[in-house]
Amino acid sequence: MDLVVEVYQVSGGFPSSEMYGLTSQMRRAAVSVPSNIAEGAARDGVRGEA
Repeated sequence: MDLVVEVYQVSGGFPSSEMYGLTSQMRRAAVSVPSNIAEGAARDGVRGEA
């Protein structure tokens, strides 16, 4: 979650022309990390099963 906060703070200083380009992509990627960790934890950490 610290990564997400940091990315949002840093990307907040990007030019407004980047809001729907690089900024959006960076923020989605940062949020994806803890989301994927939570999803894996919800499956009791079982690997390789879909």
